[in-house]
Amino acid sequence: MSALKFVRSIWESFRATSGVEPRLIDGLRITAAEPGKVNFELPIEKQHTNRLGILHGATIATMVDTSGSLALASRGLYSTGVSTDLSVTYLNSGGQIGDLIKGEVICDKFGKTLAYTSVKFMNKHDQIVARGSHTKFVALAWKDDKNITEELKPEVNESKASEVTRTSFSHQVKS
Repeated sequence: MSALKFVRSIWESFRATSGVEPRLIDGLRITAAEPGKVNFELPIEKQHTNRLGILHGATIATMVDTSGSLALASRGLYSTGVSTDLSVTYLNSGGQIGDLIKGEVICDKFGKTLAYTSVKFMNKHDQIVARGSHTKFVALAWKDDKNITEELKPEVNESKASEVTRTSFSHQVKS
């Protein structure tokens, strides 16, 4: 199964079973996924805005939380753990009703106990509007039978792997 297909299935599971995601960010669309990285976008609607008519910080914070989970799903975790830390830095307006906010989340470290993700958000002018980080406790998530972590390992760049092998071999020959 591709990372994109798996991540989209996890997103659909959130939408079907969670109380928060379907109410606040139901319109979120996963646009791309590979092991350790997910791209997404959200068309801004009234429920995403504050009383000033611009994207509410709570919407962005929710997307930091959810996208962090989706980044772990992109590595094959079905059960994506529980949050231990989440932070958001707001830099610019994310937009208003009718605009599109885009996000890219990366799994920075994927351990046996904790996983760390970072996300950046861009507005319609491709300006960074916010960045966030999310730490999740994943020790119990590793036990889920629905995980496909072996199937979604990041690919090793073959030319780099060959270069490392050649360098190691030539160093051994010279020694």
